[in-house]
Amino acid sequence: MTLRPSSPLSRRQWLKSSGLVAGGAIATQSLSPALLPALEAPMGAPAVVNGQTTLDGFLALEREIEAMRRAEGPIRLASNENPYGMAPSAKQAIMDMWKEHAWYGAAAVPALRKIFAQQVGVPEDYVLVTAGSGDVLSIVSLAYAMQGGEVLTPWPTYEGLPRYAESLGARVHKVALDGNLAHDLEAMDRRHVQNVDLVFVCNPNNPTGTLTDATKLRSFVSNASRKSVVLVDEAYHDFVTDPGYTSMIDLVKAGENVIISRTASKIHGLAGLRTGFAIARPDIIARLQPCVTSFPGVFGARAAAASLQDTAYQTMCRDRNAEGRTIMHTAVKALGRRMTTSHTNFVFFDTGMPVEKVQAAMLSKGFMIGRAFPPYNTWARISIGTPDEMKRVAAVLPEIIKPATTGQ
Repeated sequence: MTLRPSSPLSRRQWLKSSGLVAGGAIATQSLSPALLPALEAPMGAPAVVNGQTTLDGFLALEREIEAMRRAEGPIRLASNENPYGMAPSAKQAIMDMWKEHAWYGAAAVPALRKIFAQQVGVPEDYVLVTAGSGDVLSIVSLAYAMQGGEVLTPWPTYEGLPRYAESLGARVHKVALDGNLAHDLEAMDRRHVQNVDLVFVCNPNNPTGTLTDATKLRSFVSNASRKSVVLVDEAYHDFVTDPGYTSMIDLVKAGENVIISRTASKIHGLAGLRTGFAIARPDIIARLQPCVTSFPGVFGARAAAASLQDTAYQTMCRDRNAEGRTIMHTAVKALGRRMTTSHTNFVFFDTGMPVEKVQAAMLSKGFMIGRAFPPYNTWARISIGTPDEMKRVAAVLPEIIKPATTGQ
């Protein structure tokens, strides 16, 4: 559903349908009941109440963002960005602490570390705040893969760690995905030898959007961590709605040789402000610390701290993303094209033609989409924009991509 202020749905009805309200009351896992008046405030109400983005605030932002993206063109659907950008609460937090931009050693980063640690349920010394989760991957590579280290990774996956490790002289063992374009854990386990220093997994995986079975992944990561350090990239954690999904943070809490990476670039819309997190045992954090080469900015830290606490904004972004994802799933299904089940803010499907041709054709229609990810050179990755944008994408797909023939 695409909501506008003129929608016949009341705010309470929308909140119920989106899962924010259950049985007339705010769902306990989402928002405090005290926030219901803020989200059901009259039109023209403030964009932020008690640190939570209001429905009116989100709708106003959506109108502004859609108009801006249309005017600037082409629509950015290539890099898995949150089309809505930062929450109004995050913007307010930056403005409230504007004076900190001139300071060294501002309190923003320690404050963010405390808030994030509380949210994921670990002590503060289990958390390293970084300049984006990509920085986590580089730091871990420096700590564990330099000077002939060996890395085990699925392929294709997010390329930041494997490529950086190779640039450091590490030997990277790439294990092909399985028939469902998910991690082939059995093949990775067979390839995992004693001299592998670092194992990398990305769940959900980028670029395929696939989710690895939680029980099997937990078993693999736990077993692998007895011989090597395991880094689990959970950049898309906040978009997963599958009830069977669980984070691997519990393995960190259990004291295993596991590092979790998270980011503020996706659902929090802070890709340009570079804020990420590593979660690991304190001794592992201590080993990573000397490898840090850059530091998160004060504005990213303040914005991330506000956004982490703005559960209303996260829920509205997650709902809009799910709506856009469904639109794309329906459109690709109508073409009979093979696609993965995405648990992220992008879709991945076989176009039946070189992706470069699809890119050029989509660009001519006003949409910038992702590149090829070998060996899946006919598969397109399209990031999820606003629901209205995805309806426009769905409308032009049949003009570019031919329906699959029987047997494809």
